[in-house]
Amino acid sequence: MSEYGLFDVIGPIMIGPSSSHTAGAVKIGRIAYHIFDEKINEVIFYLHGSFAKTYKGHGTDRALLAGVLGMLPSDENIRKSFEIANEKGLKYSFEEADLGEVHPNTVKICLFSDSKKLEVTGSSIGGGKILITNLNSFDVEFSGEYSTLITKHYDVPNIIGKITGIIGENNVNIAFMKVFRHIKGEKARLIIEIDGEMPELVIKKIKQIEEVIDVTYIESLKL
Repeated sequence: MSEYGLFDVIGPIMIGPSSSHTAGAVKIGRIAYHIFDEKINEVIFYLHGSFAKTYKGHGTDRALLAGVLGMLPSDENIRKSFEIANEKGLKYSFEEADLGEVHPNTVKICLFSDSKKLEVTGSSIGGGKILITNLNSFDVEFSGEYSTLITKHYDVPNIIGKITGIIGENNVNIAFMKVFRHIKGEKARLIIEIDGEMPELVIKKIKQIEEVIDVTYIESLKL
């Protein structure tokens, strides 16, 4: 028999009308906002499946934009996200797209600053839960329910041991861990979801590993 928590039954604290099309959409946008970590000048939302067909009626467009503005699913300003984005001078657009064999409620978000671009693909899988599946054309998989460390590194022997060794030495417990790569010996990504929060010292030490190219840390979005 499956086990369910209270929030699986009553749903997330959110501004409606739909947990999948509103709360989940806000969370995907907010994760993109935290990963980008720069002033956003422009954002393009590529909407797939059900998102593409119903995004205006369900307020998915306002929810996604609210997330990119850093809002939570419970924020009453979600309904004003267009106006807030306009006041900030943020350029935004929504386009229907076929993103392939993915969940019907999927969006690819492209963020732009003066010098940087980021692509984040995520799906709203029901009840306000989400799954991030791609970063800059690199397959990944994490939910945002746990604080998450993402490394981009060279795929060499013992690199995973170096990273997890630092985490273990600092008494941080790993809840889930996955490694993604396209070609052996080239670049790879490590996704580590943890219990609690990651101390800044741990992140700093991991960044200092020679084989590590980039490190992103996202605090838990669980409400």
